[in-house]
Amino acid sequence: MRAFIFDMDGTVVDNMGYHQLAWDAMLTDLGISVDRDEFFAWSAGLTNAEILPRLLGGPVSDAEVARHAARKEAHYRELYAPKAETMHGFDAFLQQLIDGEHRRAVGTAAPPANIEIVLDALKLRERFHAVVGAADVSRGKPDPEIFLTAAARIAAEPADCVVFEDAPAGIEAARRAGMACVVVATTLSREQFAALPNTGHVLHVIDDFTDPALQALLR
Repeated sequence: MRAFIFDMDGTVVDNMGYHQLAWDAMLTDLGISVDRDEFFAWSAGLTNAEILPRLLGGPVSDAEVARHAARKEAHYRELYAPKAETMHGFDAFLQQLIDGEHRRAVGTAAPPANIEIVLDALKLRERFHAVVGAADVSRGKPDPEIFLTAAARIAAEPADCVVFEDAPAGIEAARRAGMACVVVATTLSREQFAALPNTGHVLHVIDDFTDPALQALLR
C-alpha cells in the first residue's frame, strides 16, 4: 500500500506569499536586495540556518541565525496565522487517505512554531501518523533526510512513498530519497516546473487537491 508524505508550506497550505512578505521586510531592514523569484527558487525547503549564511554572504554565528530567524518567522506568523486554511480540496483528499488506511506523514523544513499555526490550529496533526520538521533533522531539502526520516517513522519503504511538494529543493529531495512526487503548482508555475532537470519521478503536476489525477494514486 502506498504511503503519502506532504510538505507543508505551499502544499498543505498556500502560504508562501506570507513568507515572502516577511523576508522582504527583514531583508529591506538589513539592506539586502534579492530577486524574489530567484530567492524562492533556491531557498524554499531549506532551513533558516542554511538560508541566512547565503543571504548574508558568509559564515553566521548560531546566535545571529537564531536572532534573524526568530524575527522573520515571528513576522510571518503574525501575517499568516489569522488567515490559515488548507489548500483547496486537501481536507477531502486527506480523508480519502484516512478511509483507505494509507500511512501519512508531514515532512517540512518549518520550525516548530510554524508547524503549530498550521497543523495544530487547523486540527491536522492528529490526522497524520508522523510529523517531521526542521527540529528533527540536521539538513534541509534538497537533502533527502526529512523525507527518509518521515518514511522511517511511518514504517514505509521509500519506493512505496508519494511526496507532495511545491518547491525545487523539495522535488529534488524526493528524487534523492527514491520517492515518487506530485508537484503542487503554487511556488512554481507549470512552465517553471517544465524547465527543471531530473523530474522523471514526478507523477503529476496539480493546481490543487481536487485534481482527478490523484484518484489513481489511491488504487
